[in-house]
Amino acid sequence: MDLGVSIFPTDTTIDPATLARAVEEFGFESLWFPEHSHIPVCRRTPWGGRKNAPPLPEMYWRTYEQFVALMAAAASTRTLLVGSGITLVPQRDPIWLAKQVATVDSLSNGRLLFGIGYGWNREEMAHHGVRYNERRALLREKVLMMQALWTQDEAAYRGEMLELEPSLAWPKPVQQPYPPIIMGSGAGPKTFAHIAEFCDGWMPIYGGNPINDQIDALRKAAVAAGRDPDTLTVGVFNAPRDTARIAELAGAGVARAIFSLPAIAPEAVLEKLSEYAVFLEEV
Repeated sequence: MDLGVSIFPTDTTIDPATLARAVEEFGFESLWFPEHSHIPVCRRTPWGGRKNAPPLPEMYWRTYEQFVALMAAAASTRTLLVGSGITLVPQRDPIWLAKQVATVDSLSNGRLLFGIGYGWNREEMAHHGVRYNERRALLREKVLMMQALWTQDEAAYRGEMLELEPSLAWPKPVQQPYPPIIMGSGAGPKTFAHIAEFCDGWMPIYGGNPINDQIDALRKAAVAAGRDPDTLTVGVFNAPRDTARIAELAGAGVARAIFSLPAIAPEAVLEKLSEYAVFLEEV
């Protein structure tokens, strides 16, 4: 199992480059950054879409632009994988996003992991012109368009919601055919159908239903779509710092576990990271 860490990269915590160097030196596989473009002040959607959720933490509206932060992390390291955990694809322009992904992958020499998700904040989506009930279909078409942009010299796409006339777009990603696309979302038939169609892996937040049952459902969805389920990897965000649980996850087929770092003072982040490094050695 590969172990990594994630953090909200903000202007009040440790900078991405300094953190990335420390993460690489401690021997972790990957560093992941989430994103939010902004948080509307008048917001009815509870945190994560969960009923009775606590107030949203400040780090959600202080995040650096995701791919700029990922490039800073990649430029300061040599082997560390950098991951978008997750990119809110429905809110982004797919042509620009395809170029951002390909640029970071190219300049990092193939070290990008492209985590994607549907999003939960209705008001944030609305400011981007996205209807909440269309976010899944929109994500699908945007990913399919990006795959065309990454793999075709004259890229073209025609869907029900989006269309791209034959176009030239470079750079192309270093990783072939493109960086691994990893869905960061809860379990469900629609999500698993999308993963089977156009993703390379699944990374939910740890907890909830038994992971074994969820992985079985994902594999069945892959088979139903005519895909080899062994081509899909499974990981978890917010992994527990518990050797028994990590061993249980590994036994279930989880190949990557990501520990969450708090967006606090830089010295405190490094202290927390060193605690995870001790656990990394134990595992």
